Amino acid sequence: MLAVHPSTTYQFEKIPTRIYENSAVASKEVAGRIASLIRHKAQRGEMAILGLATGSTPTGVYNELVRMHEEEGLSFQNVISFNLDEYYPMQPDALQSYHRFMNEYLFDRVDIKRENVHIPDGTLSLEEVDNYCQEYERKIDEAGGLDIQVLGIGRTGHIGFNEPGSSITSRTRMIALDRITIRDAASDFFAEENVPRRAITMGVGTIMKAKAVLLLAWGEGKAPIIKETVEGEISELIPATFLQKHDNAEILLDEAASAPHLPISPDLPHFPHSPLLIVFPYWILINRPFLIIFLNQFRKISIFFLQKLQVLFFHSISKFKISHIYG
Repeated sequence: MLAVHPSTTYQFEKIPTRIYENSAVASKEVAGRIASLIRHKAQRGEMAILGLATGSTPTGVYNELVRMHEEEGLSFQNVISFNLDEYYPMQPDALQSYHRFMNEYLFDRVDIKRENVHIPDGTLSLEEVDNYCQEYERKIDEAGGLDIQVLGIGRTGHIGFNEPGSSITSRTRMIALDRITIRDAASDFFAEENVPRRAITMGVGTIMKAKAVLLLAWGEGKAPIIKETVEGEISELIPATFLQKHDNAEILLDEAASAPHLPISPDLPHFPHSPLLIVFPYWILINRPFLIIFLNQFRKISIFFLQKLQVLFFHSISKFKISHIYG
Protein backbone atom coordinates (compact mmCIF):
# COMPACT_ATOMS: atom_id res chain seq x y z
CA MET A 1 0.00 0.00 0.00
CA LEU A 2 1.24 3.46 -0.83
CA ALA A 3 0.77 5.94 2.00
CA VAL A 4 1.09 9.61 1.23
CA HIS A 5 2.68 11.90 3.76
CA PRO A 6 0.26 14.58 5.00
CA SER A 7 2.53 17.40 3.84
CA THR A 8 2.80 16.14 0.26
CA THR A 9 2.24 18.96 -2.23
CA TYR A 10 2.22 18.56 -5.98
CA GLN A 11 4.03 21.44 -7.59
CA PHE A 12 3.08 20.64 -11.18
CA GLU A 13 -0.67 21.11 -10.74
CA LYS A 14 -2.63 24.18 -11.83
CA ILE A 15 -4.07 24.41 -8.31
CA PRO A 16 -1.86 23.53 -5.31
CA THR A 17 -2.95 20.08 -4.20
CA ARG A 18 -2.30 18.16 -0.98
CA ILE A 19 -3.00 14.47 -0.51
CA TYR A 20 -3.60 12.99 2.94
CA GLU A 21 -3.70 9.41 4.13
CA ASN A 22 -7.42 9.68 4.81
CA SER A 23 -10.23 12.20 5.16
CA ALA A 24 -9.94 12.30 8.97
CA VAL A 25 -6.38 13.59 8.79
CA ALA A 26 -7.29 16.12 6.12
CA SER A 27 -10.36 17.29 8.05
CA LYS A 28 -8.25 17.98 11.13
CA GLU A 29 -5.88 20.03 9.00
CA VAL A 30 -8.74 22.16 7.66
CA ALA A 31 -10.29 22.57 11.10
CA GLY A 32 -6.92 23.60 12.47
CA ARG A 33 -6.57 26.32 9.85
CA ILE A 34 -10.05 27.63 10.58
CA ALA A 35 -9.39 27.60 14.34
CA SER A 36 -6.11 29.48 13.84
CA LEU A 37 -7.94 32.14 11.84
CA ILE A 38 -10.66 32.49 14.48
CA ARG A 39 -8.12 32.82 17.30
CA HIS A 40 -5.92 35.23 15.37
CA LYS A 41 -8.89 37.47 14.58
CA ALA A 42 -10.12 37.28 18.18
CA GLN A 43 -6.74 38.47 19.47
CA ARG A 44 -7.04 41.50 17.20
CA GLY A 45 -10.65 42.17 18.15
CA GLU A 46 -11.84 41.29 14.65
CA MET A 47 -14.51 39.02 13.20
CA ALA A 48 -13.58 35.87 11.29
CA ILE A 49 -15.71 35.56 8.17
CA LEU A 50 -16.26 31.95 7.15
CA GLY A 51 -17.77 30.60 3.95
CA LEU A 52 -19.16 27.16 4.75
CA ALA A 53 -20.30 24.14 2.76
CA THR A 54 -22.67 21.25 3.41
CA GLY A 55 -22.84 17.60 2.41
CA SER A 56 -20.83 14.65 3.69
CA THR A 57 -17.44 16.13 2.79
CA PRO A 58 -17.08 18.81 5.51
CA THR A 59 -18.69 16.87 8.38
CA GLY A 60 -15.31 15.76 9.70
CA VAL A 61 -14.17 19.38 9.74
CA TYR A 62 -17.23 20.44 11.73
CA ASN A 63 -16.83 17.56 14.18
CA GLU A 64 -13.24 18.57 14.83
CA LEU A 65 -14.22 22.22 15.31
CA VAL A 66 -16.85 21.12 17.84
CA ARG A 67 -14.24 19.03 19.65
CA MET A 68 -11.90 22.04 19.78
CA HIS A 69 -14.75 24.16 21.15
CA GLU A 70 -15.58 21.62 23.87
CA GLU A 71 -12.06 20.53 24.81
CA GLU A 72 -9.84 23.48 23.96
CA GLY A 73 -12.18 26.41 24.51
CA LEU A 74 -12.34 27.54 20.88
CA SER A 75 -14.97 30.27 20.82
CA PHE A 76 -17.13 31.19 17.85
CA GLN A 77 -18.28 34.47 19.37
CA ASN A 78 -16.25 36.40 16.79
CA VAL A 79 -17.39 34.32 13.79
CA ILE A 80 -19.72 35.39 11.00
CA SER A 81 -20.70 32.57 8.65
CA PHE A 82 -22.14 32.51 5.15
CA ASN A 83 -23.26 29.22 3.69
CA LEU A 84 -22.86 28.50 0.02
CA ASP A 85 -26.32 27.37 -0.94
CA GLU A 86 -29.73 25.90 -0.22
CA TYR A 87 -32.26 23.93 -2.24
CA TYR A 88 -35.29 25.82 -3.50
CA PRO A 89 -37.95 25.52 -2.34
CA MET A 90 -36.94 24.16 1.05
CA GLN A 91 -38.30 24.54 4.58
CA PRO A 92 -35.54 25.09 7.17
CA ASP A 93 -36.67 22.18 9.32
CA ALA A 94 -36.93 19.71 6.44
CA LEU A 95 -34.75 16.62 6.65
CA GLN A 96 -32.73 17.67 3.58
CA SER A 97 -32.48 21.35 4.54
CA TYR A 98 -29.00 22.84 4.76
CA HIS A 99 -30.27 24.96 7.67
CA ARG A 100 -30.97 21.76 9.56
CA PHE A 101 -27.65 20.25 8.46
CA MET A 102 -25.60 23.20 9.72
CA ASN A 103 -27.48 23.35 13.01
CA GLU A 104 -26.98 19.65 13.68
CA TYR A 105 -23.33 19.48 12.69
CA LEU A 106 -22.05 22.83 13.93
CA PHE A 107 -24.19 25.78 15.00
CA ASP A 108 -26.18 24.06 17.78
CA ARG A 109 -22.92 22.67 19.19
CA VAL A 110 -20.84 25.85 19.47
CA ASP A 111 -21.32 29.36 20.83
CA ILE A 112 -21.80 31.24 17.57
CA LYS A 113 -24.27 34.12 17.73
CA ARG A 114 -27.39 33.33 15.73
CA GLU A 115 -27.48 36.78 14.20
CA ASN A 116 -24.08 36.02 12.66
CA VAL A 117 -25.32 32.92 10.83
CA HIS A 118 -26.36 33.32 7.19
CA ILE A 119 -27.80 30.51 5.07
CA PRO A 120 -29.75 31.11 1.84
CA ASP A 121 -33.50 31.12 2.44
CA GLY A 122 -35.40 28.46 0.54
CA THR A 123 -38.82 29.68 1.70
CA LEU A 124 -38.92 32.92 -0.29
CA SER A 125 -41.39 33.60 -3.05
CA LEU A 126 -39.92 33.72 -6.55
CA GLU A 127 -40.53 37.46 -6.61
CA GLU A 128 -38.36 37.96 -3.53
CA VAL A 129 -35.37 35.90 -4.62
CA ASP A 130 -33.50 38.46 -6.74
CA ASN A 131 -33.52 41.16 -4.06
CA TYR A 132 -32.63 38.60 -1.41
CA CYS A 133 -29.59 37.43 -3.40
CA GLN A 134 -28.37 41.00 -3.85
CA GLU A 135 -28.75 41.53 -0.10
CA TYR A 136 -26.78 38.32 0.59
CA GLU A 137 -23.91 39.69 -1.48
CA ARG A 138 -24.12 43.03 0.30
CA LYS A 139 -23.89 41.38 3.72
CA ILE A 140 -20.75 39.50 2.69
CA ASP A 141 -19.15 42.72 1.47
CA GLU A 142 -20.18 44.64 4.60
CA ALA A 143 -18.62 41.94 6.77
CA GLY A 144 -15.32 42.52 5.01
CA GLY A 145 -15.42 39.57 2.58
CA LEU A 146 -14.86 35.88 3.21
CA ASP A 147 -11.59 35.03 4.98
CA ILE A 148 -11.88 31.32 4.12
CA GLN A 149 -14.29 29.60 1.78
CA VAL A 150 -14.66 25.84 2.28
CA LEU A 151 -15.87 23.95 -0.79
CA GLY A 152 -16.84 20.48 -1.82
CA ILE A 153 -17.15 19.48 -5.46
CA GLY A 154 -19.86 17.68 -7.39
CA ARG A 155 -19.39 15.14 -10.16
CA THR A 156 -20.24 17.86 -12.69
CA GLY A 157 -17.49 20.06 -11.31
CA HIS A 158 -19.96 22.32 -9.56
CA ILE A 159 -18.84 24.37 -6.56
CA GLY A 160 -21.73 25.50 -4.44
CA PHE A 161 -24.55 24.87 -6.88
CA ASN A 162 -22.72 26.61 -9.72
CA GLU A 163 -23.47 24.07 -12.41
CA PRO A 164 -21.73 23.74 -15.81
CA GLY A 165 -22.26 26.94 -17.78
CA SER A 166 -21.81 29.21 -14.77
CA SER A 167 -19.79 32.36 -15.39
CA ILE A 168 -16.69 33.31 -13.41
CA THR A 169 -18.40 36.65 -12.70
CA SER A 170 -21.64 35.10 -11.42
CA ARG A 171 -23.02 36.20 -8.05
CA THR A 172 -25.54 34.82 -5.58
CA ARG A 173 -28.61 33.78 -7.55
CA MET A 174 -31.25 31.16 -8.28
CA ILE A 175 -29.99 28.34 -10.51
CA ALA A 176 -31.45 25.26 -12.17
CA LEU A 177 -29.79 22.04 -11.04
CA ASP A 178 -28.04 19.73 -13.47
CA ARG A 179 -29.55 16.29 -14.07
CA ILE A 180 -26.48 14.59 -12.62
CA THR A 181 -26.72 16.71 -9.47
CA ILE A 182 -30.39 15.81 -9.12
CA ARG A 183 -29.63 12.13 -9.63
CA ASP A 184 -26.83 12.21 -7.06
CA ALA A 185 -29.18 13.80 -4.50
CA ALA A 186 -31.95 11.28 -5.08
CA SER A 187 -31.00 9.06 -2.14
CA ASP A 188 -31.27 12.01 0.26
CA PHE A 189 -34.79 12.72 -0.98
CA PHE A 190 -35.82 9.03 -1.24
CA ALA A 191 -36.51 9.37 -4.97
CA GLU A 192 -35.24 11.44 -7.87
CA GLU A 193 -38.64 13.03 -8.43
CA ASN A 194 -38.53 14.50 -4.90
CA VAL A 195 -35.32 16.46 -5.47
CA PRO A 196 -35.89 20.20 -5.93
CA ARG A 197 -35.01 21.35 -9.43
CA ARG A 198 -33.58 24.67 -8.29
CA ALA A 199 -31.32 26.14 -5.62
CA ILE A 200 -30.03 29.46 -4.35
CA THR A 201 -26.24 29.59 -4.48
CA MET A 202 -23.34 31.94 -4.06
CA GLY A 203 -21.85 32.65 -7.48
CA VAL A 204 -18.43 31.68 -8.78
CA GLY A 205 -17.52 35.36 -8.61
CA THR A 206 -18.55 35.45 -4.94
CA ILE A 207 -16.33 32.46 -4.19
CA MET A 208 -13.42 33.92 -6.14
CA LYS A 209 -13.46 37.02 -3.93
CA ALA A 210 -12.67 34.94 -0.82
CA LYS A 211 -9.19 35.54 0.59
CA ALA A 212 -8.54 31.78 0.75
CA VAL A 213 -10.37 28.81 -0.78
CA LEU A 214 -10.08 25.22 0.43
CA LEU A 215 -11.68 22.62 -1.82
CA LEU A 216 -12.08 19.21 -0.17
CA ALA A 217 -12.74 15.88 -1.89
CA TRP A 218 -12.87 12.36 -0.45
CA GLY A 219 -13.33 9.01 -2.14
CA GLU A 220 -12.57 7.53 -5.53
CA GLY A 221 -15.88 8.78 -6.93
CA LYS A 222 -14.45 12.31 -6.89
CA ALA A 223 -11.15 11.36 -8.52
CA PRO A 224 -12.13 11.92 -12.18
CA ILE A 225 -13.51 15.43 -11.64
CA ILE A 226 -10.54 16.35 -9.43
CA LYS A 227 -8.20 15.33 -12.21
CA GLU A 228 -10.08 17.59 -14.63
CA THR A 229 -10.08 20.44 -12.13
CA VAL A 230 -6.35 20.47 -11.42
CA GLU A 231 -5.00 19.36 -14.79
CA GLY A 232 -7.59 20.50 -17.33
CA GLU A 233 -8.15 23.82 -19.04
CA ILE A 234 -10.31 26.51 -17.47
CA SER A 235 -13.84 26.06 -18.72
CA GLU A 236 -17.38 27.07 -17.82
CA LEU A 237 -18.24 23.42 -18.39
CA ILE A 238 -16.31 22.60 -15.19
CA PRO A 239 -16.82 25.59 -12.85
CA ALA A 240 -14.25 24.30 -10.35
CA THR A 241 -11.51 24.97 -12.93
CA PHE A 242 -12.02 28.69 -12.34
CA LEU A 243 -10.12 28.17 -9.08
CA GLN A 244 -6.97 27.97 -11.21
CA LYS A 245 -7.28 31.75 -11.40
CA HIS A 246 -7.50 32.22 -7.62
CA ASP A 247 -4.35 33.49 -5.91
CA ASN A 248 -4.87 31.43 -2.75
CA ALA A 249 -6.86 28.30 -3.59
CA GLU A 250 -5.86 24.83 -2.49
CA ILE A 251 -7.26 21.33 -2.97
CA LEU A 252 -7.09 18.77 -0.16
CA LEU A 253 -7.67 15.11 -1.03
CA ASP A 254 -7.62 11.72 0.60
CA GLU A 255 -5.74 8.94 -1.20
CA ALA A 256 -8.86 7.57 -2.88
CA ALA A 257 -9.79 10.91 -4.45
CA SER A 258 -6.30 11.18 -5.88
CA ALA A 259 -6.32 7.70 -7.48
CA PRO A 260 -6.03 8.63 -11.18
CA HIS A 261 -4.66 12.06 -10.35
CA LEU A 262 -1.05 11.56 -11.42
CA PRO A 263 1.07 14.70 -11.06
CA ILE A 264 3.51 14.83 -13.92
CA SER A 265 6.58 16.96 -14.33
CA PRO A 266 6.39 18.81 -17.66
CA ASP A 267 9.92 17.54 -18.36
CA LEU A 268 9.00 13.86 -18.17
CA PRO A 269 6.77 11.63 -20.29
CA HIS A 270 3.56 10.23 -18.86
CA PHE A 271 3.50 6.57 -17.81
CA PRO A 272 0.36 4.80 -16.65
CA HIS A 273 -0.04 4.02 -12.97
CA SER A 274 1.28 0.48 -12.52
CA PRO A 275 3.16 -1.60 -9.92
CA LEU A 276 5.70 -2.26 -12.66
CA LEU A 277 6.96 1.27 -12.12
CA ILE A 278 8.04 0.19 -8.64
CA VAL A 279 9.48 -3.20 -9.64
CA PHE A 280 11.18 -2.52 -12.97
CA PRO A 281 14.00 -0.19 -11.77
CA TYR A 282 15.07 -2.75 -9.19
CA TRP A 283 14.94 -5.53 -11.80
CA ILE A 284 17.34 -3.45 -13.91
CA LEU A 285 19.68 -3.00 -10.94
CA ILE A 286 19.79 -6.73 -10.22
CA ASN A 287 20.11 -7.89 -13.81
CA ARG A 288 22.16 -5.10 -15.33
CA PRO A 289 25.37 -7.20 -15.76
CA PHE A 290 23.47 -9.79 -17.77
CA LEU A 291 21.69 -7.11 -19.79
CA ILE A 292 25.00 -5.46 -20.62
CA ILE A 293 26.50 -8.74 -21.88
CA PHE A 294 23.40 -9.51 -23.91
CA LEU A 295 22.98 -6.07 -25.40
CA ASN A 296 26.64 -5.62 -26.17
CA GLN A 297 26.41 -8.70 -28.36
CA PHE A 298 24.21 -6.69 -30.66
CA ARG A 299 26.19 -3.47 -30.18
CA LYS A 300 22.97 -1.51 -30.29
CA ILE A 301 22.90 -0.17 -26.81
CA SER A 302 25.40 1.00 -24.23
CA ILE A 303 25.83 1.08 -20.48
CA PHE A 304 25.04 4.76 -20.72
CA PHE A 305 21.64 3.97 -22.24
CA LEU A 306 20.86 1.46 -19.50
CA GLN A 307 21.75 4.03 -16.87
CA LYS A 308 19.52 6.59 -18.56
CA LEU A 309 16.69 4.08 -18.78
CA GLN A 310 17.00 3.33 -15.08
CA VAL A 311 17.01 7.04 -14.18
CA LEU A 312 13.96 7.66 -16.35
CA PHE A 313 11.94 5.01 -14.54
CA PHE A 314 13.04 6.27 -11.15
CA HIS A 315 11.90 9.77 -12.15
CA SER A 316 8.59 8.43 -13.37
CA ILE A 317 8.02 7.15 -9.85
CA SER A 318 9.19 10.32 -8.17
CA LYS A 319 6.58 12.29 -10.07
CA PHE A 320 4.09 10.97 -7.52
CA LYS A 321 6.17 12.69 -4.80
CA ILE A 322 5.32 9.92 -2.34
CA SER A 323 7.12 10.48 0.92
CA HIS A 324 6.70 6.97 2.35
CA ILE A 325 6.07 3.50 0.98
CA TYR A 326 4.52 0.97 3.30
CA GLY A 327 4.37 -2.71 2.58
